Amino acid sequence: MTDNILALTLSPETILPGDADKAVLIGRVWSNAADGPLPVIYRDGQLHDISAIASTSSALLEIDGIASRLATESGPAIGALENFLDGSLGALLAPVDLQAVKAAGVTFAGSMLERVIEEFTRGNPAEAANVRERLAPVLGEKLTGLVPGSEKAAEVKALLTEMTLWSQYLEVGIGPDAEIFTKAQPMSSVGSGALAGLHPKSEWNNPEPEVVLAIRSDGQIVGATLGNDVNLRDIEGRSALLLGKAKDNNASCSIGPFIRLFDETFTLDTVRNLEVSLKVTGEDGFVMDGVSRMNAISRDPADLAGQLLNPNHQYPDGAVLFLGTMFAPVKDRRGPGQGFTHEVGDRVEISAPELGRLVNRMARCADCAPWTFGVGALMRNLAGRGLL
Repeated sequence: MTDNILALTLSPETILPGDADKAVLIGRVWSNAADGPLPVIYRDGQLHDISAIASTSSALLEIDGIASRLATESGPAIGALENFLDGSLGALLAPVDLQAVKAAGVTFAGSMLERVIEEFTRGNPAEAANVRERLAPVLGEKLTGLVPGSEKAAEVKALLTEMTLWSQYLEVGIGPDAEIFTKAQPMSSVGSGALAGLHPKSEWNNPEPEVVLAIRSDGQIVGATLGNDVNLRDIEGRSALLLGKAKDNNASCSIGPFIRLFDETFTLDTVRNLEVSLKVTGEDGFVMDGVSRMNAISRDPADLAGQLLNPNHQYPDGAVLFLGTMFAPVKDRRGPGQGFTHEVGDRVEISAPELGRLVNRMARCADCAPWTFGVGALMRNLAGRGLL
Protein backbone atom coordinates (compact mmCIF):
# COMPACT_ATOMS: atom_id res chain seq x y z
CA MET A 1 0.00 0.00 0.00
CA THR A 2 2.92 2.37 0.69
CA ASP A 3 3.88 2.55 -2.98
CA ASN A 4 0.40 3.80 -3.84
CA ILE A 5 0.52 6.59 -1.23
CA LEU A 6 3.95 8.11 -1.87
CA ALA A 7 4.18 10.46 -4.85
CA LEU A 8 6.83 12.80 -3.43
CA THR A 9 9.76 12.22 -1.11
CA LEU A 10 9.62 14.97 1.52
CA SER A 11 11.78 15.85 4.50
CA PRO A 12 10.55 16.58 8.03
CA GLU A 13 11.89 20.13 7.71
CA THR A 14 9.69 20.65 4.65
CA ILE A 15 6.40 19.76 6.32
CA LEU A 16 6.74 20.57 10.04
CA PRO A 17 5.64 23.84 11.70
CA GLY A 18 8.41 26.24 12.66
CA ASP A 19 7.73 25.62 16.36
CA ALA A 20 7.13 21.88 16.11
CA ASP A 21 8.96 21.35 19.40
CA LYS A 22 6.18 23.28 21.20
CA ALA A 23 3.21 22.01 19.20
CA VAL A 24 0.91 19.07 19.93
CA LEU A 25 0.85 17.44 16.49
CA ILE A 26 -1.30 14.37 15.90
CA GLY A 27 -1.57 12.48 12.64
CA ARG A 28 -2.00 9.10 11.03
CA VAL A 29 0.43 6.80 9.29
CA TRP A 30 0.24 3.57 7.40
CA SER A 31 2.59 1.31 9.34
CA ASN A 32 4.25 -1.47 7.39
CA ALA A 33 5.02 -3.26 10.66
CA ALA A 34 1.40 -3.16 11.84
CA ASP A 35 0.05 -3.61 8.30
CA GLY A 36 -2.50 -0.92 8.96
CA PRO A 37 -3.13 2.69 9.98
CA LEU A 38 -2.06 4.11 13.34
CA PRO A 39 -2.88 7.41 15.05
CA VAL A 40 0.41 9.03 16.04
CA ILE A 41 1.90 12.02 17.79
CA TYR A 42 5.07 13.72 16.63
CA ARG A 43 7.73 14.35 19.28
CA ASP A 44 11.45 15.17 18.89
CA GLY A 45 11.76 13.73 15.41
CA GLN A 46 9.93 10.51 16.28
CA LEU A 47 6.39 9.31 15.71
CA HIS A 48 4.70 7.60 18.65
CA ASP A 49 1.87 5.10 18.36
CA ILE A 50 -1.10 6.35 20.41
CA SER A 51 -3.58 3.63 19.39
CA ALA A 52 -3.68 2.45 23.00
CA ILE A 53 -5.32 5.78 23.85
CA ALA A 54 -7.66 5.72 20.85
CA SER A 55 -7.57 3.55 17.75
CA THR A 56 -8.88 6.27 15.41
CA SER A 57 -8.29 9.97 14.93
CA SER A 58 -12.01 10.54 15.40
CA ALA A 59 -12.09 8.83 18.81
CA LEU A 60 -8.88 10.56 19.89
CA LEU A 61 -10.33 14.02 19.39
CA GLU A 62 -13.42 13.12 21.42
CA ILE A 63 -11.33 12.69 24.59
CA ASP A 64 -11.66 15.59 27.03
CA GLY A 65 -8.36 17.37 27.62
CA ILE A 66 -6.55 15.28 25.02
CA ALA A 67 -3.89 17.96 24.34
CA SER A 68 -2.91 18.07 28.02
CA ARG A 69 -2.96 14.29 28.29
CA LEU A 70 -0.66 13.88 25.31
CA ALA A 71 1.85 16.24 26.93
CA THR A 72 2.74 13.44 29.34
CA GLU A 73 1.46 10.30 27.62
CA SER A 74 2.62 9.43 24.13
CA GLY A 75 2.88 5.68 23.57
CA PRO A 76 5.82 3.75 22.07
CA ALA A 77 8.06 5.26 19.39
CA ILE A 78 7.60 3.55 16.01
CA GLY A 79 10.32 5.34 14.06
CA ALA A 80 11.54 8.67 12.77
CA LEU A 81 9.16 10.85 10.77
CA GLU A 82 11.62 10.83 7.88
CA ASN A 83 11.23 7.05 7.58
CA PHE A 84 7.50 7.42 7.01
CA LEU A 85 8.15 10.16 4.45
CA ASP A 86 10.65 8.08 2.47
CA GLY A 87 8.49 4.93 2.62
CA SER A 88 10.92 2.72 4.51
CA LEU A 89 8.58 2.26 7.50
CA GLY A 90 5.26 3.24 5.94
CA ALA A 91 3.63 6.45 4.79
CA LEU A 92 2.04 9.60 6.17
CA LEU A 93 -1.74 9.62 5.75
CA ALA A 94 -4.32 12.36 6.06
CA PRO A 95 -4.72 13.00 9.82
CA VAL A 96 -8.47 12.26 9.78
CA ASP A 97 -10.42 9.05 9.38
CA LEU A 98 -14.09 8.68 10.44
CA GLN A 99 -14.83 12.41 10.61
CA ALA A 100 -17.20 13.99 8.10
CA VAL A 101 -15.21 16.12 5.64
CA LYS A 102 -17.09 19.38 5.06
CA ALA A 103 -16.24 22.73 3.51
CA ALA A 104 -17.49 26.30 3.65
CA GLY A 105 -17.64 28.18 0.37
CA VAL A 106 -17.56 31.86 -0.59
CA THR A 107 -16.19 33.05 2.76
CA PHE A 108 -13.83 35.72 1.37
CA ALA A 109 -14.79 38.74 -0.75
CA GLY A 110 -12.03 38.08 -3.31
CA SER A 111 -13.05 34.51 -4.03
CA MET A 112 -16.70 35.60 -3.91
CA LEU A 113 -16.13 37.75 -6.98
CA GLU A 114 -14.44 34.83 -8.79
CA ARG A 115 -17.38 32.53 -8.05
CA VAL A 116 -19.74 35.11 -9.56
CA ILE A 117 -17.46 35.28 -12.63
CA GLU A 118 -17.64 31.49 -12.98
CA GLU A 119 -21.43 31.71 -12.95
CA PHE A 120 -21.65 34.61 -15.42
CA THR A 121 -19.24 32.89 -17.85
CA ARG A 122 -20.95 29.50 -17.47
CA GLY A 123 -17.53 28.02 -16.74
CA ASN A 124 -15.80 29.36 -19.86
CA PRO A 125 -12.30 30.61 -18.92
CA ALA A 126 -11.96 32.54 -22.18
CA GLU A 127 -14.72 34.92 -21.02
CA ALA A 128 -13.40 35.40 -17.48
CA ALA A 129 -11.19 38.42 -18.14
CA ASN A 130 -13.98 40.39 -19.85
CA VAL A 131 -16.52 39.59 -17.15
CA ARG A 132 -14.00 40.37 -14.39
CA GLU A 133 -13.28 43.77 -15.93
CA ARG A 134 -17.01 44.56 -16.00
CA LEU A 135 -17.95 43.26 -12.55
CA ALA A 136 -14.92 44.02 -10.39
CA PRO A 137 -15.43 47.83 -10.15
CA VAL A 138 -19.04 47.36 -9.06
CA LEU A 139 -18.92 44.24 -6.90
CA GLY A 140 -15.51 44.87 -5.38
CA GLU A 141 -16.59 48.21 -3.97
CA LYS A 142 -19.95 46.91 -2.73
CA LEU A 143 -18.61 43.79 -0.99
CA THR A 144 -15.60 45.13 0.89
CA GLY A 145 -16.10 44.99 4.66
CA LEU A 146 -19.67 43.67 4.50
CA VAL A 147 -20.82 41.56 7.45
CA PRO A 148 -22.87 38.61 6.15
CA GLY A 149 -26.51 38.75 7.20
CA SER A 150 -26.29 42.38 8.34
CA GLU A 151 -28.74 45.16 7.47
CA LYS A 152 -26.08 46.71 5.24
CA ALA A 153 -25.68 43.40 3.41
CA ALA A 154 -29.45 43.32 2.79
CA GLU A 155 -29.26 46.83 1.30
CA VAL A 156 -26.44 45.76 -1.03
CA LYS A 157 -28.46 42.70 -2.06
CA ALA A 158 -31.41 44.92 -3.00
CA LEU A 159 -29.16 47.25 -5.00
CA LEU A 160 -27.39 44.48 -6.89
CA THR A 161 -30.72 42.80 -7.63
CA GLU A 162 -31.90 46.03 -9.24
CA MET A 163 -28.69 46.07 -11.32
CA THR A 164 -29.31 42.38 -12.33
CA LEU A 165 -25.99 41.49 -10.73
CA TRP A 166 -27.32 39.27 -7.93
CA SER A 167 -25.93 35.75 -7.80
CA GLN A 168 -26.42 32.56 -5.84
CA TYR A 169 -22.79 32.95 -4.73
CA LEU A 170 -23.48 36.40 -3.33
CA GLU A 171 -26.45 34.93 -1.47
CA VAL A 172 -24.22 32.58 0.52
CA GLY A 173 -21.36 35.09 0.61
CA ILE A 174 -23.19 37.97 2.30
CA GLY A 175 -26.55 36.45 3.25
CA PRO A 176 -27.38 35.00 6.70
CA ASP A 177 -26.70 31.37 5.77
CA ALA A 178 -23.24 30.09 4.91
CA GLU A 179 -22.59 27.57 2.16
CA ILE A 180 -21.60 24.31 3.85
CA PHE A 181 -21.09 21.30 1.59
CA THR A 182 -19.60 17.82 1.68
CA LYS A 183 -16.08 17.92 0.27
CA ALA A 184 -15.23 14.23 0.53
CA GLN A 185 -16.27 11.00 2.16
CA PRO A 186 -14.74 9.81 5.46
CA MET A 187 -11.46 7.93 4.84
CA SER A 188 -11.06 9.26 1.28
CA SER A 189 -8.72 12.21 1.92
CA VAL A 190 -5.05 12.01 0.92
CA GLY A 191 -2.13 13.30 2.96
CA SER A 192 1.05 15.26 2.37
CA GLY A 193 3.29 13.66 -0.25
CA ALA A 194 0.47 11.92 -2.12
CA LEU A 195 -0.95 12.51 -5.58
CA ALA A 196 -3.98 14.82 -5.67
CA GLY A 197 -6.64 14.30 -8.30
CA LEU A 198 -8.02 16.36 -11.20
CA HIS A 199 -11.12 15.20 -13.04
CA PRO A 200 -10.23 14.60 -16.72
CA LYS A 201 -13.24 16.61 -17.95
CA SER A 202 -11.97 19.80 -16.33
CA GLU A 203 -9.92 22.35 -18.29
CA TRP A 204 -10.28 25.24 -15.80
CA ASN A 205 -9.36 24.36 -12.23
CA ASN A 206 -7.24 25.49 -9.31
CA PRO A 207 -5.99 24.63 -5.83
CA GLU A 208 -7.76 26.16 -2.86
CA PRO A 209 -5.38 26.62 0.10
CA GLU A 210 -7.43 26.52 3.27
CA VAL A 211 -7.33 26.16 7.03
CA VAL A 212 -9.27 23.11 8.19
CA LEU A 213 -10.86 23.00 11.66
CA ALA A 214 -11.02 19.77 13.67
CA ILE A 215 -14.40 19.68 15.46
CA ARG A 216 -15.68 17.23 18.06
CA SER A 217 -19.15 15.73 17.98
CA ASP A 218 -20.27 18.22 20.65
CA GLY A 219 -19.23 21.16 18.44
CA GLN A 220 -16.02 22.00 20.30
CA ILE A 221 -13.21 23.11 17.98
CA VAL A 222 -10.07 21.32 19.17
CA GLY A 223 -7.43 22.02 16.53
CA ALA A 224 -6.61 22.88 12.96
CA THR A 225 -4.66 21.69 9.94
CA LEU A 226 -4.22 22.61 6.27
CA GLY A 227 -6.23 21.49 3.28
CA ASN A 228 -6.43 21.69 -0.50
CA ASP A 229 -10.04 21.90 -1.65
CA VAL A 230 -9.21 21.11 -5.28
CA ASN A 231 -11.72 23.11 -7.34
CA LEU A 232 -13.02 22.53 -10.89
CA ARG A 233 -14.08 26.02 -11.96
CA ASP A 234 -15.53 25.08 -15.35
CA ILE A 235 -17.73 22.30 -14.01
CA GLU A 236 -19.11 24.26 -11.06
CA GLY A 237 -19.46 27.33 -13.28
CA ARG A 238 -21.77 25.44 -15.65
CA SER A 239 -24.21 24.84 -12.80
CA ALA A 240 -24.09 25.01 -9.01
CA LEU A 241 -25.94 21.69 -9.06
CA LEU A 242 -22.69 20.14 -10.32
CA LEU A 243 -20.92 21.04 -7.06
CA GLY A 244 -20.60 17.37 -6.09
CA LYS A 245 -18.93 16.54 -9.42
CA ALA A 246 -16.68 19.58 -9.09
CA LYS A 247 -15.56 18.80 -5.55
CA ASP A 248 -15.79 15.11 -4.64
CA ASN A 249 -13.51 13.03 -6.87
CA ASN A 250 -10.79 10.45 -6.34
CA ALA A 251 -7.88 12.02 -4.40
CA SER A 252 -9.35 15.52 -4.80
CA CYS A 253 -9.26 16.27 -1.06
CA SER A 254 -5.86 16.72 0.59
CA ILE A 255 -5.47 17.32 4.34
CA GLY A 256 -2.40 17.56 6.57
CA PRO A 257 0.32 17.10 7.41
CA PHE A 258 -0.80 17.01 11.08
CA ILE A 259 -3.65 18.33 13.18
CA ARG A 260 -2.28 20.85 15.65
CA LEU A 261 -4.31 20.65 18.85
CA PHE A 262 -5.27 23.80 20.71
CA ASP A 263 -3.21 24.58 23.82
CA GLU A 264 -1.62 27.64 25.40
CA THR A 265 0.60 28.19 22.33
CA PHE A 266 -2.04 27.67 19.62
CA THR A 267 -5.68 28.76 19.90
CA LEU A 268 -8.67 29.70 17.78
CA ASP A 269 -7.44 33.28 17.90
CA THR A 270 -4.21 32.05 16.31
CA VAL A 271 -6.28 30.50 13.53
CA ARG A 272 -8.12 33.78 13.00
CA ASN A 273 -4.81 35.46 12.18
CA LEU A 274 -3.02 32.79 10.18
CA GLU A 275 -1.46 33.55 6.80
CA VAL A 276 -1.78 30.61 4.44
CA SER A 277 0.67 30.58 1.53
CA LEU A 278 0.33 28.78 -1.78
CA LYS A 279 3.01 27.87 -4.28
CA VAL A 280 2.41 26.01 -7.53
CA THR A 281 5.42 24.81 -9.51
CA GLY A 282 4.78 23.24 -12.89
CA GLU A 283 6.91 20.89 -14.92
CA ASP A 284 6.57 23.51 -17.68
CA GLY A 285 8.49 26.06 -15.57
CA PHE A 286 5.34 27.92 -14.50
CA VAL A 287 5.43 29.26 -10.93
CA MET A 288 2.59 30.92 -9.04
CA ASP A 289 2.57 32.23 -5.46
CA GLY A 290 -0.23 33.59 -3.32
CA VAL A 291 -1.28 34.31 0.26
CA SER A 292 -4.66 33.94 1.95
CA ARG A 293 -4.97 35.95 5.17
CA MET A 294 -7.49 34.54 7.61
CA ASN A 295 -8.20 37.95 9.16
CA ALA A 296 -9.92 38.88 5.87
CA ILE A 297 -12.56 36.15 6.24
CA SER A 298 -16.16 37.37 6.08
CA ARG A 299 -17.53 34.85 8.57
CA ASP A 300 -15.79 33.98 11.82
CA PRO A 301 -14.53 30.39 12.02
CA ALA A 302 -16.63 29.77 15.14
CA ASP A 303 -19.75 30.94 13.29
CA LEU A 304 -19.00 28.58 10.41
CA ALA A 305 -18.47 25.68 12.82
CA GLY A 306 -21.78 26.55 14.48
CA GLN A 307 -23.58 26.54 11.13
CA LEU A 308 -22.13 23.09 10.45
CA LEU A 309 -22.78 21.35 13.75
CA ASN A 310 -25.71 22.38 15.96
CA PRO A 311 -28.97 21.01 17.42
CA ASN A 312 -30.32 20.73 13.86
CA HIS A 313 -27.44 18.60 12.56
CA GLN A 314 -25.12 16.21 14.37
CA TYR A 315 -21.88 14.45 13.45
CA PRO A 316 -21.34 11.65 15.98
CA ASP A 317 -17.80 10.95 14.72
CA GLY A 318 -16.90 14.62 14.61
CA ALA A 319 -16.08 16.64 11.51
CA VAL A 320 -13.37 18.64 9.82
CA LEU A 321 -14.32 21.90 8.13
CA PHE A 322 -12.48 23.70 5.33
CA LEU A 323 -12.86 27.43 6.00
CA GLY A 324 -12.55 28.70 2.43
CA THR A 325 -9.89 30.82 0.75
CA MET A 326 -9.48 34.37 -0.46
CA PHE A 327 -7.02 33.23 -3.10
CA ALA A 328 -8.52 32.70 -6.56
CA PRO A 329 -5.63 32.40 -9.05
CA VAL A 330 -5.98 34.44 -12.23
CA LYS A 331 -2.37 34.42 -13.54
CA ASP A 332 -2.44 33.48 -17.23
CA ARG A 333 -0.89 30.13 -18.01
CA ARG A 334 -2.07 28.74 -21.34
CA GLY A 335 -2.40 32.12 -23.02
CA PRO A 336 -3.53 35.75 -22.56
CA GLY A 337 -6.91 35.99 -20.87
CA GLN A 338 -7.02 32.26 -20.11
CA GLY A 339 -6.24 32.63 -16.41
CA PHE A 340 -4.78 29.82 -14.32
CA THR A 341 -5.46 26.14 -14.62
CA HIS A 342 -3.53 23.09 -13.44
CA GLU A 343 -1.33 20.92 -15.58
CA VAL A 344 -0.59 17.32 -14.68
CA GLY A 345 2.59 17.15 -12.61
CA ASP A 346 2.10 20.46 -10.79
CA ARG A 347 3.64 20.51 -7.32
CA VAL A 348 1.28 22.31 -4.93
CA GLU A 349 2.54 23.56 -1.57
CA ILE A 350 0.14 24.99 1.03
CA SER A 351 1.81 26.28 4.17
CA ALA A 352 1.50 28.31 7.35
CA PRO A 353 4.35 28.66 9.85
CA GLU A 354 2.12 27.40 12.67
CA LEU A 355 0.75 24.37 10.76
CA GLY A 356 3.60 23.27 8.50
CA ARG A 357 3.34 22.45 4.82
CA LEU A 358 0.95 20.26 2.83
CA VAL A 359 2.59 19.14 -0.43
CA ASN A 360 1.00 17.20 -3.30
CA ARG A 361 1.57 16.53 -6.96
CA MET A 362 -1.38 16.82 -9.33
CA ALA A 363 -2.53 13.93 -11.52
CA ARG A 364 -5.70 12.86 -13.27
CA CYS A 365 -8.08 11.19 -10.83
CA ALA A 366 -7.89 7.84 -12.62
CA ASP A 367 -4.09 7.94 -12.38
CA CYS A 368 -4.18 8.34 -8.59
CA ALA A 369 -4.42 5.21 -6.47
CA PRO A 370 -8.11 4.19 -6.32
CA TRP A 371 -9.75 4.64 -2.94
CA THR A 372 -10.25 1.11 -1.61
CA PHE A 373 -9.57 1.39 2.14
CA GLY A 374 -12.85 2.70 3.51
CA VAL A 375 -14.67 2.48 6.84
CA GLY A 376 -15.40 -1.24 6.50
CA ALA A 377 -11.77 -2.01 5.71
CA LEU A 378 -10.65 0.08 8.68
CA MET A 379 -12.97 -1.77 11.06
CA ARG A 380 -11.78 -5.16 9.81
CA ASN A 381 -8.14 -4.08 10.06
CA LEU A 382 -8.52 -2.75 13.61
CA ALA A 383 -10.43 -5.82 14.71
CA GLY A 384 -7.75 -8.10 13.27
CA ARG A 385 -5.12 -6.18 15.26
CA GLY A 386 -7.13 -6.34 18.50
CA LEU A 387 -7.81 -2.59 18.57
CA LEU A 388 -11.62 -2.74 18.70
